[in-house]
Amino acid sequence: MEMEYQSMNVKKLTETTHALLADNKGLFAMDESISTCNKRFADAGIAQTEENRRRYRELIIKTSGLNESISGVILYHETIRQSDESGIPFIKIITDAGIIPGIKVDIGTEDLAGFPDEKITEGLDGLRYRLKEYARMGARFSKWRAVMFIGQGIPSRNCIISNANALARYAALCQECGLVPIVEPEVMMLGGHSSKMCYTITKEVINTVFDELYLQNIALEGIILKPNMILPGLDSGEKKSAEKIAEDTIKCLMECVPAAVPGIAFLSGGQSPQEASIRLNAMKQNPASNLPWKLTFSFGRALQETALMSWKGDDANMVNAQQDIYHRAKCNRAANMGLYNDEIEKRNQKGLKLHILG
Repeated sequence: MEMEYQSMNVKKLTETTHALLADNKGLFAMDESISTCNKRFADAGIAQTEENRRRYRELIIKTSGLNESISGVILYHETIRQSDESGIPFIKIITDAGIIPGIKVDIGTEDLAGFPDEKITEGLDGLRYRLKEYARMGARFSKWRAVMFIGQGIPSRNCIISNANALARYAALCQECGLVPIVEPEVMMLGGHSSKMCYTITKEVINTVFDELYLQNIALEGIILKPNMILPGLDSGEKKSAEKIAEDTIKCLMECVPAAVPGIAFLSGGQSPQEASIRLNAMKQNPASNLPWKLTFSFGRALQETALMSWKGDDANMVNAQQDIYHRAKCNRAANMGLYNDEIEKRNQKGLKLHILG
């Protein structure tokens, strides 16, 4: 009976992963914490209120045609409980649009005790009960983000193992509840490290994560990995072509990620919207693109940055902001097919649809 239940659960998980990875679509990470969202509002000159956060998220999920490029959206605990102006729950609007709702379930990072300048992601306490609630609300997948910085003597082995263990324990609880875990071990771009160092650390991090996933008896066919690309530190001064970044990233992942994993959804991190699209496109055009898993995107800032600056908290700018979101989503779907180019990027997104064969 227990084996039959596990088999049914894995079937449900794989159905969700396949739906999230279908049709060259990607994930929209609109899961910023209240403090992060408020900081971005402050930078854009928008009042930092709950109502403005609600209005902005309504703007995103009601973007016409968003489902052409986006298969799933990642929400935050505030967002999943919000409704539009007429009282319709966001989760219903998302589901009715044919998009799969997901939820970020970690509660952020704290200092790793005894290890200066390193972080541990928290939120395991009570997670089983929160996951059950989110599943009842309609969420079908979830996300947990671990962060590791490169610097003098860091990340330590303890930092890598501690964060990998937390990711694996989170993944086990998700699969128990029938939610697909997005496993996000992010090696940060901040710093002056080389791309070679990023490669070395990322390889160690991902290998450790999969060691921990095996220990937790995770069904790998029911997860999606969300890693960083292999990039030099923002302060390094190192310049690399998109083709070389793609080559290094694919090589690293081929050395670390089991073929049983159905998909890899890249985070955008500190990349500009255009950089993220160009580099994803280069992955799809790489000669070694016959990969055992699908590659896609799970971008946050790279999908929202231009729209937020267009909106500025003023509903008079809402249509322009939504067109910016639509445009960036279509650019990334084009990149997901290896079809992104300057013509698509420069095409006037104000009211123009990108006609992409998919």
